[in-house]
Amino acid sequence: MGKDYLTVALAVCATRHPRRPMLITLPHILSSEELKRVRQLLDMAPWQDGRESAGPQARTVKNNEQLPHDCEAAQAVRQLVMAGLNRSAIFFSAALPLRVFTPRINRYGGHANAYGAHIDNAVRLKGGEPGNPTYVRTDVSCTVFLNDPDEYEGGELTVSDTFGTRGVKLPAGHAVLYPGTSLHEVTPVTRGHRLACFFWVQSMVRSDEQRRLLYELDMNLLSLRECHGETLETTALTGTYHNLLRMWAET
Repeated sequence: MGKDYLTVALAVCATRHPRRPMLITLPHILSSEELKRVRQLLDMAPWQDGRESAGPQARTVKNNEQLPHDCEAAQAVRQLVMAGLNRSAIFFSAALPLRVFTPRINRYGGHANAYGAHIDNAVRLKGGEPGNPTYVRTDVSCTVFLNDPDEYEGGELTVSDTFGTRGVKLPAGHAVLYPGTSLHEVTPVTRGHRLACFFWVQSMVRSDEQRRLLYELDMNLLSLRECHGETLETTALTGTYHNLLRMWAET
């Protein structure tokens, strides 16, 4: 086995760390110009108590603010976020989206500064025609950070599952994907405000483990092509990827 192939094999092992949940960072979902527009919208936004959209259990630990679902600022921000996600090949590879719950925007700070440990509902009502509602199974959770970490203290997203616990606090415009099955929280914001957009994805592949295998295979195929170009081996492995996706996908 050549050195380059060994390096790729080791990279696969590194991505499958046995003590860490599968958290995937999506860099630069929003550009600097888009972030500037987002901040202008949020500066004038009509924030309300975030508990209004929470279920009975979540109400006991949720303490933040949220934009009304259909207000002008919320609609404009989520259009920018969805456009950014559509540009991200990593988002598609990692989430394999079938349905996306309409993104929401929240704010932490002051007296409304934290969201205690909780697990999101397995199914969310997205909307739909009267008498024909549309539901989204929350396979994958996503948070898009809308302001930089130096603008606030605290406000770390912590994600826990059987692999351990990790904290996430990313630059403005970056996003993180993590399994919807994970216990997670937002730690108290003690200075400034934390702004974020959040939503859930129903994946074509329900299993976290199967999605992880497909993502790792896809990323390592990209690495092999960068090192060696298109070869018979990469063509064969690409066929394996698509055959696995065909076997596991629900559309």
